Amino acid sequence: MPTKAETYRIDVIMQENHLLVGLKQGDAGIFSFLFKTYYKDLVLFGSTYIPEQTLCEDIVQSVFMKLWDDRENLHIETSLKSYLLTAVKNSCLDEIRHRNIVKEHQSHALAFHQQADIDTENYVLYSDLRRHLEESLALLPPLYREAFEMNRFGGLKYKEIAAKLKVSERTIEVRIGKALLLLRQHLKDFFG
Repeated sequence: MPTKAETYRIDVIMQENHLLVGLKQGDAGIFSFLFKTYYKDLVLFGSTYIPEQTLCEDIVQSVFMKLWDDRENLHIETSLKSYLLTAVKNSCLDEIRHRNIVKEHQSHALAFHQQADIDTENYVLYSDLRRHLEESLALLPPLYREAFEMNRFGGLKYKEIAAKLKVSERTIEVRIGKALLLLRQHLKDFFG
């Protein structure tokens, strides 16, 4: 003769089998009974993973929607309650993974935008400096400008410039020195 616990277990299994058969057949009353019976416990269980009550409610409602949508193909090998708890747990873990991916994406996007802002700011500053430099170079006496550009932009040494221009190396030093002095005066706003 079975014990009380065994009899109870057999009754629970028979009741669950009855509920599952009715659910598979599309019995809305059984679905409503299951929803009312398990909803609060499942929301409470979900809150052990995710602190937001409304999100837990959404997850449990989605689990029940999936249960209803997939009712004809249900193959539950454990108890119905275990099946629902596992479904809620998996949905909560999916949500946590999703949040982590979103967070990671946001931090990458933020870092990219900050770098883009810095690059943009540097480009604007460089463009502004470049424009002012060109304007300042245009104001230099032609001999100073020529020597300065050959040295700074052409990469030539004083001796090479002197040979090309057929002047002394000291003359090139003076011209470039005066060009630098005038440029510093014209571009003083860029150098604090």
